[in-house]
Amino acid sequence: MDKQFVREIEFDTMDDLMALFGSFDENAKAIESETRTKIISKDTTLKIIGDRTDVEICEQLIISLLKMIKKGEKIDETKIAYASELAKDGNAEAIHELMEGSIAVTNKGRQIKCKTLMQKRYIEEIKNKTLVFCVGPAGTGKTYLAVAMAVKALKNKEIERIILTRPAVEAGEKLGFLPGDLQNKVDPYLRPLYDALYEFMGAETFARHLENGIIEVAPLAYMRGRTLTESFILLDEAQNCTREQMKMFLTRFGEGSSVIVTGDITQIDLPKKSSSGLVHAVKVLKNVDEISVINFTHKDVVRHRLVQRIIKAYEKFEKDRSSSGKSRRK
Repeated sequence: MDKQFVREIEFDTMDDLMALFGSFDENAKAIESETRTKIISKDTTLKIIGDRTDVEICEQLIISLLKMIKKGEKIDETKIAYASELAKDGNAEAIHELMEGSIAVTNKGRQIKCKTLMQKRYIEEIKNKTLVFCVGPAGTGKTYLAVAMAVKALKNKEIERIILTRPAVEAGEKLGFLPGDLQNKVDPYLRPLYDALYEFMGAETFARHLENGIIEVAPLAYMRGRTLTESFILLDEAQNCTREQMKMFLTRFGEGSSVIVTGDITQIDLPKKSSSGLVHAVKVLKNVDEISVINFTHKDVVRHRLVQRIIKAYEKFEKDRSSSGKSRRK
């Protein structure tokens, strides 16, 4: 049996140690699982036992988490998982970049901060580029963060309107109905956008802005033939746009507008004969000035930790299947 390596960390107070361990030692178990080590505490001393490399990673992870605790951050399994990924890459200290200020404040006063370095880059690109494509799996904050930045820009009078749109694939984008009938059809597809706006504005302010046209939430087909100036425009679920729809949308915005296009290319609901306009647009426009492409992965998922594992398992399955297919063709 290989000799186990041991490293000790001394905590200033029992409160810091308890904050690290969490309720019923849930955090400690998560740290052990992520780093393949054993953690033992006695008074304010923490002992890490395991393979030398794993112990060193665990030590850097714990030191990084301890700094977060001292700055008032609450530690949970999601933060541990992400900080662990950084520690394994030798970049544990980078987690502290995420604690520097908030990007927005909800209607109830809750501060919203980036939870991954790629989220931080996404926010910076929204600030600095006219058009940003954000591609990645569910739970990475693509839509939520874009809505947060839209509301912030409106409050700061940087724009005059917020326009949020989605392709209503199941509704067929056929608009030969009375407005009420259409609204009933497309509302379920727009609900995630409503929810995010409620959180940042409150229902009353949102309803008032919706009534006076400052906020517009509409299916993608409503964008045809328009020029949208001084607006923050978000196209959500863009993987379900056809090439023609995407080109139509990307030629709508005018002076003073910012455009965000989000989507998950693993969840395309288009008929098989139609190719995704999002996939095509990213290939065509990735090297154009004033356009940025952000790619989120399972590491950027900020929902339940299990969501990360599910997405990672699907990614591995698709990769293995693709590799198997290539092998058979040789």
